[in-house]
Amino acid sequence: MTYLYIMCKYFYKFAHENIYKNMKKTIAILAVMMLSVTAAFAQLPSVNLKTIDGKTVNTSELSNDGKPFIIDFFATWCKPCNRELSAIAEVYDEWKEETGVKLIAISIDQAQNIHKVAPLVEENGWPYETILLDPNSELKRALGIQMIPYVLIVDGEGNIVYKHNGYTDGAEEELIEKVRELVK
Repeated sequence: MTYLYIMCKYFYKFAHENIYKNMKKTIAILAVMMLSVTAAFAQLPSVNLKTIDGKTVNTSELSNDGKPFIIDFFATWCKPCNRELSAIAEVYDEWKEETGVKLIAISIDQAQNIHKVAPLVEENGWPYETILLDPNSELKRALGIQMIPYVLIVDGEGNIVYKHNGYTDGAEEELIEKVRELVK
């Protein structure tokens, strides 16, 4: 809430000094500030997805017992996605022990390719408790995701607090640093 208070205080001062000088600029700044506050506290949309075992999971109900969790969008054909999930798998047990974080991997493979997801997970030995399937890209669209890999960090209260797309070797260190900030 401190972030919201500071933004409102800044806006009030700015608006008070400039409201009559430049109304368009004032309105534009207000719109940007409102969007950033909304983005900072966005929640996961409600979309029903299936696990690779066929169970239905509503994404708005995803949680980690009050601890942060990572959502990683991937596809079987996406090499950077697979490298990212494999790199995280190497340090995942350490991450869980240190911070309690868990990772939920969400495949965006289309329906004709979802049969490839479970073998890929098994082949790579990915230790993630939850693998979800988004064959119609419903969740991907609801979140406005354009490209993968795409990673979200959700805090213990269900707020999306970090978003990142693309992967370069070592980028997983940035993820754990963001998680560590949340569990301090």
